Amino acid sequence: MSMKILTVDDSRTMRDMLRLALTGAGFEVVQAVDGKDGLDVLEREDPQLVITDINMPKMDGFGFIEGARRIDRFRVVPILVLTTESDPEKKQRARSAGATGWIVKPFDPVKLVDVIRRVAA
Repeated sequence: MSMKILTVDDSRTMRDMLRLALTGAGFEVVQAVDGKDGLDVLEREDPQLVITDINMPKMDGFGFIEGARRIDRFRVVPILVLTTESDPEKKQRARSAGATGWIVKPFDPVKLVDVIRRVAA
């Protein structure tokens, strides 16, 4: 059974790149276009891992992570932040919100899959 991963990013290009990298590694991928959409997809799809951007319209990644952590069954699901941001303050804020890890774009698909396998084990 393949692991279902939710990717939350307002960039279609980034969503396409993630889908390609993750389905190529054998994962099932569901997608959302922003944090608000992400919370709706979470409820519907029940993913085992989430990858989210920080800077998005409607609801940013911090709001999304906090919202996801308020849902009982998503309190322990790994949430990886994939962003262009490298500011230590934002990293700390994401960790406080409940993020499991932080990956800076552009990402290396092989390293991303390694991180996913590590945090999902």
